[in-house]
Amino acid sequence: MKKTETEGLLDFPCHYQFKAMGLAGDDFKHAIVAAVDKHVAVAEDAVRCRPSAQGTYQAVSVMVTLHNYEQLTNIYTEIRQVDDLKMLL
Repeated sequence: MKKTETEGLLDFPCHYQFKAMGLAGDDFKHAIVAAVDKHVAVAEDAVRCRPSAQGTYQAVSVMVTLHNYEQLTNIYTEIRQVDDLKMLL
């Protein structure tokens, strides 16, 4: 099967960090981790949270090992479904 141009930018398996911005609180953090965990195991120490200056929002970063391009696209699709998501990097 021929790789797409985007798919050819990564060599699998690889470490990849998903970053999402959303409302502060454990609900958002847990929803992001659950979205990623549906497709690849997430270690406890692979999750980082950083609050915004006013504490209204938070950045959640999740580092995982991806084994194929399909996992990458499926995880982004899952994260986009999370309530209170404001930005996805």
